[in-house]
Amino acid sequence: MQRVVDFLKDAGTYYLATVDGDQPRVRPFGTAHIFEGRLYIQTGKVKDVSKQLHANPKAEICAFKDGEWLRVSGELIEDDRREARQSMLEAYPSLQSMYSADDGNTEVFYFKNAKASFSSFTKAPEIVEF
Repeated sequence: MQRVVDFLKDAGTYYLATVDGDQPRVRPFGTAHIFEGRLYIQTGKVKDVSKQLHANPKAEICAFKDGEWLRVSGELIEDDRREARQSMLEAYPSLQSMYSADDGNTEVFYFKNAKASFSSFTKAPEIVEF
């Protein structure tokens, strides 16, 4: 899992795909954090992405860097504990100007039943499950 997070952080931006009814939705994200052995992302409860994940937790992220890409699929499950939110905000101090652990908006999700695939045009995919 550390390799997954390192890739996402090195890429800087990854794209999160969710479902809105029968319409796919994709948007750029930048948070990737390991807390208590799980891969977490962060968003705000007021955003459409939050509503979409609560309606259907199946999601996929994709990042590209140096001719290699990473796809992570699974379910994104909300962790409503203050400790999880605070850990994310400590890992990303730049978010602290927009979010706080107790603002009622900050929300973190962790991947459940995740499958990560590292791919390129020059070698076979490498699969990591967590």
